[in-house]
Amino acid sequence: MVSDILVASNRGPVSYALDEDGGLQARRGGGGLVSGLSAIGPDAGAVWVCAALGDGDREAVRRGVGETGVRMLDIDALAGEGTHTAAYNGVANSVLWFVHHMLYQTPLEPAFDAAFRREWEAYRAYNRAFAQALAAEAAPGAAVLIQDYHLALAPGMLRELRPDLRIGHFSHTPWAPPDYFGMLPDDIAAELLRGMLGADRLGFLTRRWAEAFTACCARVLGGTGSTEIGVHGLGADADFLRERSRRADVEERMAALRDQIGGDGRKTVIRVDRTELSKNIVRGLLAFRELLTARPEWRERVVHIAFAYPSRQDLDVYRRYTAEVSRVAEEINAEFGTETWTPVLLHVKDDFARSLAAYRLADVALVNPIRDGMNLVAKEVPVVSDSGCALVLSREAGAYEELGADAVTVNPYDVSATAEALHEALSMAPAERAERTKRLAAAATSLPPQRWFLDQLKALRGGAGA
Repeated sequence: MVSDILVASNRGPVSYALDEDGGLQARRGGGGLVSGLSAIGPDAGAVWVCAALGDGDREAVRRGVGETGVRMLDIDALAGEGTHTAAYNGVANSVLWFVHHMLYQTPLEPAFDAAFRREWEAYRAYNRAFAQALAAEAAPGAAVLIQDYHLALAPGMLRELRPDLRIGHFSHTPWAPPDYFGMLPDDIAAELLRGMLGADRLGFLTRRWAEAFTACCARVLGGTGSTEIGVHGLGADADFLRERSRRADVEERMAALRDQIGGDGRKTVIRVDRTELSKNIVRGLLAFRELLTARPEWRERVVHIAFAYPSRQDLDVYRRYTAEVSRVAEEINAEFGTETWTPVLLHVKDDFARSLAAYRLADVALVNPIRDGMNLVAKEVPVVSDSGCALVLSREAGAYEELGADAVTVNPYDVSATAEALHEALSMAPAERAERTKRLAAAATSLPPQRWFLDQLKALRGGAGA
């Protein structure tokens, strides 16, 4: 069966785990793309092409088990053992992510040698496997929406296989400015851009990232050709968040957090992140320490709740960063903590209900990434906050474009200025905080996931909404 609407991404809407008896347990995923695709309804017959990421997924592919509308690819079986790891960790997460988030320590890295060229071959093979699967699943003239930096070559490869298709690509990350993008080898930079320009339409989260892409194309290729560029700032799903944040498990976690916070009337600064290098968790902790040092009146009166959920622990640099987050948090508690006050409450086990509980309790939300395509936490907190929450927001987050006017904005590298921003946010009058929260919530939900997806689909098919 072929489809008129297809989505492609590394991670799919479902994953499988093997139980003790060898059976397969399916788990549905969440996120804006899942929510957005649901807006077209089950009768549309959409197909989602994704990679098999774990042993359970690969076993599901081998057994021919799968959900209707999901085609899972065992990349290593299709393109050779080790292809997915080399493409995903070696190129997508260790090179493209680092370039777009400007994370390299340039005296030592990157070094694009023969080993990198072998990994790039794997990245090509990974993209080719997706392009071939999409070509096989697509009806004549179908709309194909390819997602993110993992699949930057797939649009061009699919265009060669199926010139009849309407092909879109959406970037969920920032895009590097030309000088930083220029660190890539010249031939690979050109191949990457040409691969994306194989699409009829490219989507970005903000105007800033779209303009950076077109500037790279101008420098490397001389222009973007006939490819259309669009901006779609993914918003928070207000209905889902408000309903989910009022369930019993969230109430239970709020009670537990209140017990941990302790004290009467203590304020809270919360952050909810993966331990992703770009999220800037360590500098956030250093800013909180400087707040307690420079503004001793906040001692015993404020608690920093930091949810730092481990990410990409198969990469050594991420393991070291996660360890540093824990070390700095422990150092702050040792320096300032008392028998009745723990300044930093660090949680590393992912718990969505607990995150929502923190959103509701927060007096201040700290969102200070070095660079971020959007940052949905900045959009979610105002939506579910019980009493209004002041937002301390990095000007390098994509969300700054929409939320900056009502946030306390910071340079993410400036620890002292971030400490002062925390003081300003904690000192904000309740009425002002409540008014700002209302405006933040309105801006944050202006393009919910369902409309975000449908607008792209409509624009790709040639309608309005670009």
